[in-house]
Amino acid sequence: MSVRRRLTTATGAVLLTLAVAGCSGLGRSAVGTISYETERELVVTVTSPSVNGCHRLAPSGVTRIVNDTLNDLRLYPTRDCRGPVNTYLPSNTNDEIVPDTLPWRSYTVVH
Repeated sequence: MSVRRRLTTATGAVLLTLAVAGCSGLGRSAVGTISYETERELVVTVTSPSVNGCHRLAPSGVTRIVNDTLNDLRLYPTRDCRGPVNTYLPSNTNDEIVPDTLPWRSYTVVH
């Protein structure tokens, strides 16, 4: 194998390693979309939300959510992603609240 080919192969391996390692950085996003419907039947779509922190949903609450990202979500009835009650929503699935339960008001991305 020529020196140039070896150098190209080594450079490609290094770049691939850096790309994979870069996925765990602070600026990482959940690839895909999250769509939700409010109690007022307004549909909102969020594209590639950050995997860091708590994300607020509509102030009136959310009754239906579709997770078309590569990450799972935890849905909370509180505005600050706190409390023992939460709903786990796997990637590429959807869910609706049960009648007479509190709507979801925030979520976190599982990573």
